[in-house]
Amino acid sequence: MNFFRVLLSIICPPLAVLDKGCGSIFIVFLLWLCGWVPGIIAALIILNNPKR
Repeated sequence: MNFFRVLLSIICPPLAVLDKGCGSIFIVFLLWLCGWVPGIIAALIILNNPKR
């Protein structure tokens, strides 16, 4: 997880997880619509997952 991805997840979380798959983008987008903070948290969790 580099600085650019963290900054992008704060500004626009769905763009930060663009290469992680359609399901991740959809989940982060829905959480981002519900509130800015849940979208950021979900994006950071997905980006911090070493398995993907």
